[in-house]
Amino acid sequence: MDASVLAAIARWPNVPDVYGWLGLTARGQWRLQGEPIGNWAINEFIGRNYAADARGCWFFQNGPQRVFVALELAPWVLRVQPDGSLRTHTGLVPQRLLGAALVDGSAFVLHTDLGAGNVDDRDAGAFLPAVVDEHGRPAEAHLLAARRPLFVAAARCRLGGSLVPLQAMTLSQAEAAFGFRRQPNPG
Repeated sequence: MDASVLAAIARWPNVPDVYGWLGLTARGQWRLQGEPIGNWAINEFIGRNYAADARGCWFFQNGPQRVFVALELAPWVLRVQPDGSLRTHTGLVPQRLLGAALVDGSAFVLHTDLGAGNVDDRDAGAFLPAVVDEHGRPAEAHLLAARRPLFVAAARCRLGGSLVPLQAMTLSQAEAAFGFRRQPNPG
């Protein structure tokens, strides 16, 4: 977090938390009361001061005040880089893959050392080479052969040196399994 934010927390330790104002879309766009935040500097400031509490609720530390974030899908939005690596919507690079899910049959959600993140839907095609069967064969062959249900049961997901099973989950199952809460609330 920014030094100015840490100093503000020390000066004013009992500022009440804020809920229901800030959101994050599945494509990594911050929204304030539903409206996109277009200012680049504000987006960068939010990203630098973004963290999770012990409950798995994500927040933006705005000076002494925590502004909790309603998540459309997951706390991080992962974008595929030209070399096949991933980078979050805030510019961080996950180092380890701990779990992977195909959520509701439509979105890849990965549990990394940074926490849970969904692959930006615009990058799903570029991410597909990271999905292989139990023998290391690419996912495309199974999907094109219309063996999707059989494929998901045996699929693996690769990130760097990590290879984990790809599980089929609902969004609520992914929240529980990967330790995050999409809709934070007080207490």
